[in-house]
Amino acid sequence: MKTATHWLDAIWLLLLLGTGYTWWLGESGHAGAGAVTAILAVALVKGVAVIREFMALRGVRLLWQGAVIGWLMVVLAVNLAAYWKGI
Repeated sequence: MKTATHWLDAIWLLLLLGTGYTWWLGESGHAGAGAVTAILAVALVKGVAVIREFMALRGVRLLWQGAVIGWLMVVLAVNLAAYWKGI
């Protein structure tokens, strides 16, 4: 159990670092396609970590993981498309 707790702590730290990085991008005035792409890429990594580790989908069939991660990718793709359309 101690190993699983350490693993979840590491994932939690990764989530905090990702949040801090995207906050920094926004607050420091970074803009443009590169910043938006970086923010959405971090959101994808964070989302997959939450889905697999905190929603307990790591051990289930690949179909379920694919459905939930696929939904996340569609949401992020729509956000990216909306950004590109607004340029």
